[in-house]
Amino acid sequence: MTLKSVTLKDVARAAGIHYSTASRALDPAKRKLVNAATAAHVRKVAAQLGYNQDMVARSLRRGQTNTVGIVVPDFENPTWAAILHGVTSALERSGYVGLLGETEDDHDRYQRLLEKLVGWRVDAVVSMATRLSDGPYLREFASRGVPIVLAIRTLPGEGFVNITEDSVLGAAMAAEHLIGLGHRSLAQLRGPSQVQTFEDRGRGFVRAAANHGIDVLETVGTGATPTYEEGRRLMGLLLDRDAAPPTAVFAHNDLMAIGAMDALAAREIRCPADVSVVGYNDSPLVEHVRPALTTIRLPAAELGQLAGTSVVKLVERAEDPPESTFLPPTLVVRASTASPRPR
Repeated sequence: MTLKSVTLKDVARAAGIHYSTASRALDPAKRKLVNAATAAHVRKVAAQLGYNQDMVARSLRRGQTNTVGIVVPDFENPTWAAILHGVTSALERSGYVGLLGETEDDHDRYQRLLEKLVGWRVDAVVSMATRLSDGPYLREFASRGVPIVLAIRTLPGEGFVNITEDSVLGAAMAAEHLIGLGHRSLAQLRGPSQVQTFEDRGRGFVRAAANHGIDVLETVGTGATPTYEEGRRLMGLLLDRDAAPPTAVFAHNDLMAIGAMDALAAREIRCPADVSVVGYNDSPLVEHVRPALTTIRLPAAELGQLAGTSVVKLVERAEDPPESTFLPPTLVVRASTASPRPR
């Protein structure tokens, strides 16, 4: 016995409405044309009947694939999980599916990935892996008519829709927190210089310290991905100097901060008794390291939601086009920072 699949006509008949009304009610792009109560009724009837939309047919009718490419730099960094959840949930509400790829912070891999996504005929791209050196390529890429939103890692002044947080403000919060505790010997472990986010964090921390007449000791990354290993390496370079270590360190993300804390522990330098450490992002589980990490909280889920809704507006050419957005971060104080002890 062959089971007959439920059609849109079956749904319309069961809901007691015209076929075209049922079609609009089940199409996220046209749902606003239908009374909200009617649309909810149609969706309920469709679910009860077990109706599944023919996405291929719908895509052919609209000339779209209902897919959006999502590009991240590093799957191993847990910060991206909340951001990705926000993006994909926003896409799903509008009837889109995300295709995910990783660049490993490599410019050539970034280009190859975007070209492959174009080959798969995605309707748009959300890029979270943009480096400053990608600017010329992205301008050419955008000229082909593929909508693109830059999330977290942005290119200011290039005309793209940028969805990110105020990293200058966040880094200044870190500096003010440490200075408020009494620290006057500050250092920062920088992320890759080719990423606007880390450039902003570096500038914000130095500027806030300078407002108090304090110079910042810096170790600059090699351009590698900002990982635990990189944070441990940079902290080691800082400790190898023929001078007393700083009393407080700001790392440009939480993975680097945890690497720095382990580098301190390896040399029997206590955190925060000898050196306080601040991270950035408030990644999952950082409150469970010992000592629990003081950090700047990135509004990750909200940024992901904004990126997802913004890219849908670009695809559907909404009447209210998306604008660049910079959300404020917040300081989360935990056990890895304290007032400096007399030396």
